[in-house]
Amino acid sequence: MNAIKVGVTFLIYLVNALHANAQPNPLPKPRHRFTVIAHRGDHVKYPENTLAAYQEAIRNGVDYVEIDLRTTNDSALVSMHDGSITRMTGKPGNIKDLTLDQVKDLAIRSKDSTDTNIYRVPTFEEILKACKNKIYIYLDFKDASAAATYKVLRKYGMEKQVIVYINSASQFKDWRTVAPTMPLMLSLPGNAKDANAVKTFVDRYHPDLLDGNWKSYNADILKYLSESKLPAWPDIQSADEDKHWDKALPLGFTGLQTDHPAALIAHLKELGLR
Repeated sequence: MNAIKVGVTFLIYLVNALHANAQPNPLPKPRHRFTVIAHRGDHVKYPENTLAAYQEAIRNGVDYVEIDLRTTNDSALVSMHDGSITRMTGKPGNIKDLTLDQVKDLAIRSKDSTDTNIYRVPTFEEILKACKNKIYIYLDFKDASAAATYKVLRKYGMEKQVIVYINSASQFKDWRTVAPTMPLMLSLPGNAKDANAVKTFVDRYHPDLLDGNWKSYNADILKYLSESKLPAWPDIQSADEDKHWDKALPLGFTGLQTDHPAALIAHLKELGLR
């Protein structure tokens, strides 16, 4: 048995042992009929993963803001999608190799060349202060400690305002150990083409909700998920995603992650879905 098969077998055993109850953990109480997630914040106007982008999502009535959690060299939790700081700051380096003070000195570049404002990398605590009781958090768990993250969530009383997107088997284990009732999201695997394949995946891994590309889903899969009370909030974000909204919505999703949250909300209202 090769290393990949051993790893998969171990993960199946581990997840079943840690989460034998097949019923999904409850999600934060829905605020709207259809859930809209702002990918890296509402970054149409402001730089991604900045407080300004998160606050814009709040102003626009978005349900969740997606943040990418990483850890600095001195164990501070901050939000940046890339491990490297180059794309967002024009400087070399990696978040994990910098102290919080060094990260806080970085200026985030705006896509708008006329924008003269200075944007900074936000800490997790700054994000929680800005979002508490205003918008839920979709936590893309890039590189951090589950225990340290949950400790901060408890400090701000936000354990029930968060879902966690899982990127590895070790993350799944850590979260199920530290916070067994935290809603955990997994991506639909590429080889799950029908309801039976998805059921096999769900029975093995017991996610609380699913992500992945919206094109990976079909009516058969979504019918099974609806019957199983397992939400699917896939990714539809792209520059021209509006061309796909009316293809995705009839399939039966209950949420979408988008790069254009205000426009999607307006479209949902036109359709009577929000």
